[in-house]
Amino acid sequence: MTNNTLFAADALLPSGWAKNVRLAWDDAGRLVEVKAGAGKPADAAVASGPDIPGMPNLHSHAFQRAFAGLTEYRAEPGKAPGRPGLSRSPAGSVDSFWSWRTLMYRFAARLGPRQMEDIATWLYAEMLEAGYTSVCEFQYLHHDADGRPYADDATLSLALLRAAQKAGIGFTLLPVLYQTSGFGGLPPNEGQRRFIRSTESMLRLLEGLRPVCDAQGARLGLAPHSLRAVPPEALRDAVAGLDAIDAGAPIHIHIAEQPREVDDCIAWSGQRPVAWLLEHAPVDARWCLVHATHMDAAEYAQAAKCGAVAGLCPTTEANLGDGLFDFAAWRHHGGAWGVGSDSHACVNAAEELLMLEYGQRLATRQRNVGATAAQPQVATALTLQAVQGGAQATGRAVGGLAAGQQADFVVLDAAHLALQGLSASDMLSSHVFASHRTSAIDAVWVAGRPRVASGRHAIHDTAAAAFVAARAQLLKD
Repeated sequence: MTNNTLFAADALLPSGWAKNVRLAWDDAGRLVEVKAGAGKPADAAVASGPDIPGMPNLHSHAFQRAFAGLTEYRAEPGKAPGRPGLSRSPAGSVDSFWSWRTLMYRFAARLGPRQMEDIATWLYAEMLEAGYTSVCEFQYLHHDADGRPYADDATLSLALLRAAQKAGIGFTLLPVLYQTSGFGGLPPNEGQRRFIRSTESMLRLLEGLRPVCDAQGARLGLAPHSLRAVPPEALRDAVAGLDAIDAGAPIHIHIAEQPREVDDCIAWSGQRPVAWLLEHAPVDARWCLVHATHMDAAEYAQAAKCGAVAGLCPTTEANLGDGLFDFAAWRHHGGAWGVGSDSHACVNAAEELLMLEYGQRLATRQRNVGATAAQPQVATALTLQAVQGGAQATGRAVGGLAAGQQADFVVLDAAHLALQGLSASDMLSSHVFASHRTSAIDAVWVAGRPRVASGRHAIHDTAAAAFVAARAQLLKD
């Protein structure tokens, strides 16, 4: 491409759809001009269809992509469906998030650094093909299978950084602080031995990772796993320590995902999880409240007011039977939000928007819930809001097609059967609601560099083969 310039007949800007848009960026991949009503430069590349902002994926556990699809059965205690190490649910249990977590722990116990890198490399290439241009990696696997630190304590985090670099996806690394197995300081269980760190150890890890992230253009933050896994004093000290390293770094936390978590928090503290967090931590716009599914009316109002992003993961929340976020209440209070693929049962930016919308339709028995007065097209409204909230959660300048933001964008295929002959806004709507969703993506650019062309990443075949081999190795007896 010549002169770092792209011309699009239609582009989705933060203010809405615009015609004849010229995008120009500098050598660092930062947009320096976004001009509507422009003439086409003679030496500019031309988008094959509508140009939309790349979607930030605000919540990922990369290794779980190799585990996706392997727990979709109801196993009686003692009866195996033929999956080594993953065959039994706890005796007497009902299948739920908690029984799924037990199986996930068994899978995680087998993972090594090379397998982590190969799984993540494929996943990140897959994300790019599916319209994500950056990802927040909530990384809680720290130690070897026996719970001992690697010789290089950052081994598994470095594997993820290499994977992101190979795929060319924007990256926010969120090492996870995990210390207890429940409220009130319950000791960790055997399945959590690879996650456990002292607060001091976590801060040393962050100090060591920061120059590596800076050199790669990645953002470094912190993820206190949850209130049940991080005691109050550890949360306080970890946030203070992070502030000393980088006072603007993003902070992500799982919260109020399950009713049992809410009940246990009330039994421990007398407060619901989000209410407790807002009273005891300096929650503001740098925080991402992942899931936040089970809040009461006061929590919705207070959490939105503080500026935190709600990290919604609709396909994972559906897969785990978590419940439905009250989207209308959150938006009523002006809350920011974004989407993540979390456990990667589905890796598809448009699919998350579709699942979010359809879940709300089922809950409210209404249609077009995601539309706004400013943007009556559901797909347009949801895309713009998810990009803004997702960018906030990444801690990076990836908030859409505007000067000063990174040149991350997705070009839809105007020749795709589901899109042919439609207006740009209807093309996006058909991409979300009427196509195979990834099939209507033609090209994806990150920081002004093409990563996907004709719907396919350059490393698709080699990364896929390495992923399959890694998964097969993990599932061996």
